[in-house]
Amino acid sequence: MKPVMVVGGGISGIQAALDLADQGIKVYLVEKTPSIGGRMAQLDKTFPTLDCASCILTPKMVEVARHENIEILAYSEVLEINGEAGNFKVKVRKKPRYVDVTKCTGCGVCMKYCPSKVPDEFNLGLSERKAIYIPFPQAIPLKATIDAEHCLWFQKNICRNCEKFCPAKAIDYEQKPEDIELNVAAIIFATGYELIADHSLLTDQYGYGRYANVYTNLEFERLVSATGPTGGEILRRSDRRHPKNIAFIQCVCSRDVRMNPNCSSICCMASVKEAILVREHHPDIEVTIFYMDMRAFGKGYQEFYDRAKEEFGIRFVRSKPATIVEDPETKNLIIYYEDTHTSTYKAEEFEMVVLAVGIKPVVPDSFVPVGEDMFAQVKDPYLDPVASPVPGIYVIGMLNSPKDIPDSVIQGSAAAMKASILACKSE
Repeated sequence: MKPVMVVGGGISGIQAALDLADQGIKVYLVEKTPSIGGRMAQLDKTFPTLDCASCILTPKMVEVARHENIEILAYSEVLEINGEAGNFKVKVRKKPRYVDVTKCTGCGVCMKYCPSKVPDEFNLGLSERKAIYIPFPQAIPLKATIDAEHCLWFQKNICRNCEKFCPAKAIDYEQKPEDIELNVAAIIFATGYELIADHSLLTDQYGYGRYANVYTNLEFERLVSATGPTGGEILRRSDRRHPKNIAFIQCVCSRDVRMNPNCSSICCMASVKEAILVREHHPDIEVTIFYMDMRAFGKGYQEFYDRAKEEFGIRFVRSKPATIVEDPETKNLIIYYEDTHTSTYKAEEFEMVVLAVGIKPVVPDSFVPVGEDMFAQVKDPYLDPVASPVPGIYVIGMLNSPKDIPDSVIQGSAAAMKASILACKSE
């Protein structure tokens, strides 16, 4: 049997890799960042059960690392794909970590002595990391990586502290990119999503990036997480104190013909979950959710929404706010909106605002056909929902369409079964 390649190490790609590997099929799991885990690794809890996200994800990551049939190609990218179903030749570039992964123990000593600090992308810029870093404590592989763009040695030829203090002598400044060619029977793309955070709507209408106390929903996930930059304390960016009230605004850059007519699927329940977490952390904080309509489409989701109102006292206002204005003295945020239940126009002051920003897929350039909705095309959305129009290439998770974690896992398993047929037929 020929191997199968899975591109993207989030929960959907992890599930596909494990299902294939358990059938005795060799899997190359390609991940562009230094660690597998994807977006789920950034979450604190999952909805509607409020289970710990890391408690679900980390065992699967460990299983991937230990599986004899899975080879993790972290910090790597697909450059070329040639061939056809059953016989793809894929060129993959392994980017230099400038750390010998066979020697690195993940002890973190190098990070302690590195003087260079940059915004931490794992925490969405809410904290800083060093130029040599491990993305998060549960990272797999648990190996350090040097960010050459911010490393003082690469930029100014000064400072070799990481090399000097590394007890394993794992630092290797001479590493170069390495291109490898792999022959696989099928390819599963699970490249995930990113927020539509570059639209003027966020800055002009809602003040994101201009007002200190306006956050995206992913930023708030890190803020409320026990492993986040504040240890789970909800603190305002402007003055580092607890807010007295928080507003969540739904459908920001979603269901809007100007940029994204799609519903991003996860935002309603994600905001309900985050609102509940606020009340659990600080019962004295008042929470309001501004919504167009609540899309509680999954098992237990309606009950989750009802629980938020009845048990946690979360206030829901049916409205799409018009604009946000900051009070320059207090840094509080005044939301102007129409309550569509009463047809009244109001202005209300909040100390923190969280925007449920819509999502867009991370599309692998030229390898996957894309539809008008920005998501990957599929052969048949009803009868073959994970197969792309290109035979032997499958698209799953958020690349395929907006969906929650359970549906992403289901698609991972579905694509694994489809790809295993090609693997078993190939020689």
